[in-house]
Amino acid sequence: MSRLPLWGAALLALAATPAAAQPDALRAAVAGDMPSLMTLYRALHAAPELSGAEVKTAAVMAEEAKKAGFAVTTGVGGHGVVAVLKNGAGPTVLLRTDMDALPVAEQTGLPFASKVVATGADGQQTGVMHACGHDTHMASWVGTARRLAAMKDQWSGTLVMIAQPAEETNAGATAMLKDGLFTRFPKPDYVIAFHDSAALPAGVIGTTAGPALAAVDSVDILVRGIGGHGAAPATTKDPIVLAARIVTSLQTLASREIDPQDPVVVTVGSIHGGTKHNIIPDEVKLQLTVRSYSAETRDKLLDGIRRIARGEAIAAGMPEDKMPVVTPFGTYADPTINDAPLTATIHEAFTKRFGPERVVQAKPVMVSEDFAQYRLADPAHIQSLIFWVGGVPQAKWDAAGGDAAKLPSLHNSGWAPDAEKVIATAAEAMTTAAVTMLGKR
Repeated sequence: MSRLPLWGAALLALAATPAAAQPDALRAAVAGDMPSLMTLYRALHAAPELSGAEVKTAAVMAEEAKKAGFAVTTGVGGHGVVAVLKNGAGPTVLLRTDMDALPVAEQTGLPFASKVVATGADGQQTGVMHACGHDTHMASWVGTARRLAAMKDQWSGTLVMIAQPAEETNAGATAMLKDGLFTRFPKPDYVIAFHDSAALPAGVIGTTAGPALAAVDSVDILVRGIGGHGAAPATTKDPIVLAARIVTSLQTLASREIDPQDPVVVTVGSIHGGTKHNIIPDEVKLQLTVRSYSAETRDKLLDGIRRIARGEAIAAGMPEDKMPVVTPFGTYADPTINDAPLTATIHEAFTKRFGPERVVQAKPVMVSEDFAQYRLADPAHIQSLIFWVGGVPQAKWDAAGGDAAKLPSLHNSGWAPDAEKVIATAAEAMTTAAVTMLGKR
């Protein structure tokens, strides 16, 4: 996950998060939970585990759900935890937290900063950090579980709370679904999650109706040529020059071929070729990330990448057997769609509880999430919503003049949210969302 768009003057007015518009028993109960939730948060922050290795983290989540009174199953889709609380007739609501950390060496300077070192997916030793804020998500999830269990007189239906592994590799949701999440356990009518934001002041909530996060494709391009001596380029077919042409021309996909109101990203994140100053190599390798919000646009981008690579090779005089090889690896993540009716209902509930100063309409972003998979498992039956809870400490927000580009983003080694505000806000918001959809009618 990454930063939200800059909000500008509207959020500059939030120099101090205003008092709650509707103080009540829920807020007081969450406040009472905060000392233990902050202790839990600090423990999780100091002991992060990489994607697919969330053994101890999952055990903590399972134990907390059991103590709250849920029926708990572990080992779902790897280290996934499923906690179920049945409370009479009514709809089924699923609330998700993610658990995994990132291969990032922490540089926050926090007294409880992670010092964990582990072996990454590439086989190399790496520092490990909750640089995406999943520790705040988990603490909020525990707070939400406690509150909903204590408020059973205020809702009716079935609550399914899941702690998902491997979100950062976009594998955990699919793994849990394949392991029977919607067949072994009650199938939800609504799925809801939140993510901390590095581009909103702490305690501010953002919702987005419709496309909220992008689909992601990874594409490799092998640019082939005919190598030779750097002093005799006329005897070669230079793949470095061809690769440069391809990189430049790929930018026209977004600027000239896709509707400007349909956001896309085509980024060449890696380019490798050559070994020495005076040698023209035989090949250059490009690696791309491609992001879009619809299947139609995705297909246009992938087709355009193939066409541009081949067209530039023809223009460079490459023979047919030296045409570039374009290898899409399939959709790394599907677009995350927030259903408009559910989003409108929850946005209204948030505004009523927190006040309009703390609830904003957020723009879609080009980062990705595997939360989309839960809705896609049965889009005709399941509505979904993922919303944002701002995490930027107010003093840092003010010092940056509300310019998120001047602040550490998610996945940054310096990301240190105002965890207390994130957790308190999110626990109250997630509880509110669940009760709104499960409330006795």
